[in-house]
Amino acid sequence: MNLATQPAILSTTPETISKIKVIEEKIRARKQIEFATEHVFHAGMYSRTVRIPAGVLFTNVLIKCPTLLIIHGEIAVSVTENEWIEFNGYNVCPGSAGRKQIYMTLSDVEMTMIFPTNAKTVEEAEAEFTDEVDMLLSRSQENDIVRTCLE
Repeated sequence: MNLATQPAILSTTPETISKIKVIEEKIRARKQIEFATEHVFHAGMYSRTVRIPAGVLFTNVLIKCPTLLIIHGEIAVSVTENEWIEFNGYNVCPGSAGRKQIYMTLSDVEMTMIFPTNAKTVEEAEAEFTDEVDMLLSRSQENDIVRTCLE
């Protein structure tokens, strides 16, 4: 996929979100993988990076603000109830507010989400991008890495 044809990840319909939540409950009933979430605050921007191994099926929380999503690796992403996009290599994708997806890693994958914010803490930034903060693994795992860059 070249940059001129690279798709955006658009808002998810309420009907599709309901169906994803059913799948999400089944995924959450299983043992969750351990991983670090790397948080960076710099120049009025917040980024969070996760590294997910190959062969993992997961969902994201409902994202309520527009972001950039950088995906590095091979991954299939649900964009509608019946449509998936496969990303390979390095991709910078605009992501709309109101999106929730199912992901399947086909290789080890690095994903970074970035958005402008006035937040000063991870908790403030997380509450800004989702109302589902209690579902974030960064809230239940003790292996976050936080960097604040001063100008």
